[in-house]
Amino acid sequence: MKTAAPAAVFASGHDQGGLKLNSNHRRKIRYAVVSGGEISQGAFMPGISSTTNSELAALVTGDPEKARVLGERYHIRTCGYEDYESLLHSGDIDAVYVASPNFRHREHTVPALRAGVHVLLEKPMATSVEDCEAMLEAADQGGAKLMIAYRLHHEPGTLDMIERLRQGEIGQPRTFSSHFLQNLNERNHRALNGYWAGPVPDLGTYPINAVRHLFASEPIEVSAMADNTPGRHYDCDDTWSVTMRFPEGRMAQFIVGYAASVFNHFSVVGMEGHLQASPCYFFGPGVSITHSITRGSRTTTVAPGAVEQFGGQTDYFSDCILNDREPEADGIEGLRDVRILAAIERAMESGQPQSLEPLTYRDRIRSDQVRQLSPAIPPRIINVETISG
Repeated sequence: MKTAAPAAVFASGHDQGGLKLNSNHRRKIRYAVVSGGEISQGAFMPGISSTTNSELAALVTGDPEKARVLGERYHIRTCGYEDYESLLHSGDIDAVYVASPNFRHREHTVPALRAGVHVLLEKPMATSVEDCEAMLEAADQGGAKLMIAYRLHHEPGTLDMIERLRQGEIGQPRTFSSHFLQNLNERNHRALNGYWAGPVPDLGTYPINAVRHLFASEPIEVSAMADNTPGRHYDCDDTWSVTMRFPEGRMAQFIVGYAASVFNHFSVVGMEGHLQASPCYFFGPGVSITHSITRGSRTTTVAPGAVEQFGGQTDYFSDCILNDREPEADGIEGLRDVRILAAIERAMESGQPQSLEPLTYRDRIRSDQVRQLSPAIPPRIINVETISG
């Protein structure tokens, strides 16, 4: 077995320009965080410190204790949701990171975009195609940039996999298979708000987005099965199996769930070899997105090491803002995943496969998106239900 670093083409490097001068004469984008949940506290807020072009400026939360502790920890302004509109027009921020529950994404994104404030929006983009379209319209109205937080689009191991498949290292990819499982606390908001907070939009967005780019294609049909684990009480089916059909007879399948041990993996089988990745979706200071490619008797393993994924995507988005470039993972990218999520819901409700409008794949991911920043150490999280119950 041979061990290799990611291809040199993925080396980080980018210019900085900008909006706000700090004492070190570097230009930075000022971010407000909308919702102080687990992902904000444990990943985005500490991760931004790894960048050189971004800084925390504010937190919007309905929890007074979060406002007090996090305001003091990061020396930032805090406010409640009732003051969100005022914050957007205050001139104190340039962008917002929206990490509220999925069903509130439109509520928090549209006003920001209309106010000309850029938005980095957690995935899935929304809970309906109509909400996605409203966000795209708001971005046009306000002249602001909208990026969906596909952090793995800036992670070296992930982009290395995409590039190797583009170069034909396993021949034409034919099948994709993935598991993404967690043991979710039954009090977590994702367990309490139906399908659009549940495992398919929450976890399934990862394999859906991954296979679209690994196949360089868009699905044309989906089907689904779901069931519940005895003794668990979620307001959604907790375990799902989904199949997606692609043009040229290619197939993809994934299983996601909230009532199992933590696990994430995918494999792609091609005409001339296969690729396996694990871990493939996780993040954290000890997580290296690692994969192996086997062709004949030769196996090559790529282990790039851990990087700061949340800081990386923020650094990239700030760079787009500062240099007036449209981000790769734009609103159309988010919409393309949401239309698949909506079709999966219809397939489950009807018991029948659901066709999708054929779309041409947008070949937009580029090597200069990669950011190799040092991982931040997660701080203590307050007032959030944990993953494991």
